[in-house]
Amino acid sequence: MPQKNLAFEALKKLLMDEIWIRRKTNLIQARSFEELLDRAIKAYTNRSVEAAEIVQQLIELAKKMREEKQRGTQLNLSEEEVAFYDALADNKSAKEVLSDKTLKKMAQELVEIIRRNVTVDWTLRENVQAKLRVLVKRLLKKYGYPPDKRQKATDTVLDQAKLLCKDWAETSC
Repeated sequence: MPQKNLAFEALKKLLMDEIWIRRKTNLIQARSFEELLDRAIKAYTNRSVEAAEIVQQLIELAKKMREEKQRGTQLNLSEEEVAFYDALADNKSAKEVLSDKTLKKMAQELVEIIRRNVTVDWTLRENVQAKLRVLVKRLLKKYGYPPDKRQKATDTVLDQAKLLCKDWAETSC
């Protein structure tokens, strides 16, 4: 495109829209891509990179986002399971200690646990949230998730559950 600034703005808008869509289903992926996009935009605004370079960076980011969408089929996990897998694997030490196979199994169990315990008003009821918190902590302990990161993982999993379970609670009623 001869107008590199227009290409930059169009790509930026498309990527921001895609991140907004992902934020509804996969919290960790959305955060990751948002950070990458912000870094690229800041580099461009600070004139560290030229318009042609930023357009190329944004295209690469779009390709990476498309690859991440296909990751679920590669891992043999559903979209929900991938979201919980990402929430569990967000911690580097957990990824080092636990294998991909273990993280996949944990993600599958988390989806099952949360689906069974979700109610329409679970985000408002503290007793349901407390029960889910206990179940998540038990699961993390069962599989040997690093103890120093369990609290953060529990919070991340529950945040992820809040995103996904809006739909689950409505369909289960």
